[in-house]
Amino acid sequence: MITLYHHPLCPQSRFVRLLLGEYAITPELIEEKPYERRRDFLLLDPSGQTPVLVEPSGLVLSGPGPIAEYFDETRGLALGRGRLLPDDPASRAEVRRVSDWFCQKFFQEVTNWLVTEKVYKRFMPREQGGGGPDMELVRAARSNIRTHLRYIGYLASHRNWLAGDRLSHADLAAAAQLSCVDFLGDVPWDENETAKTWYARIKSRPAFRSLLADRLPGISPSPVYADLDF
Repeated sequence: MITLYHHPLCPQSRFVRLLLGEYAITPELIEEKPYERRRDFLLLDPSGQTPVLVEPSGLVLSGPGPIAEYFDETRGLALGRGRLLPDDPASRAEVRRVSDWFCQKFFQEVTNWLVTEKVYKRFMPREQGGGGPDMELVRAARSNIRTHLRYIGYLASHRNWLAGDRLSHADLAAAAQLSCVDFLGDVPWDENETAKTWYARIKSRPAFRSLLADRLPGISPSPVYADLDF
């Protein structure tokens, strides 16, 4: 069985969980708290960042991009027209571009601040930076997400999916980031109906079910988080 080291509100881990769901693969999930710098986890990946995936053969893969590319190369053809990375180079490049936008830019400007300030710091020791949230960062993230939501709406209004005619890594990357922000109740859905409609489509896919069941001790998800008709 494939093993995935993850944190429930790590958006990069959620991207890989959605990816595996589209491949109809149910991994063994091991929750990892990256800020703990656990020795056995660092031996798997010295960067100490989730996600880390371990194949039954013992092969260790780290990071959302390498994991996604690996699965396309080893299992992508089996999906036929449902392949998550297109066949032609130009379309593949666009999927990668949009995926990077969300895995890097959206993460750095929105998700990382919200999850760190509102979740991770609650459980971190004070000597490691734990404590109350820095509301300046929270407000910045809440402001930044509006730009990203408009960009999602723009892409979704010009294409069937975010990077083209078919569901791709780009949609999974974007949905993974948004799902964390949605869990925390910080997505202004009423500001962009097109983005909301796109998210409702992907949120209704079977691969999303395990994410909607995620819960954290002492933190309740937003009222619309698991609602498919939000």
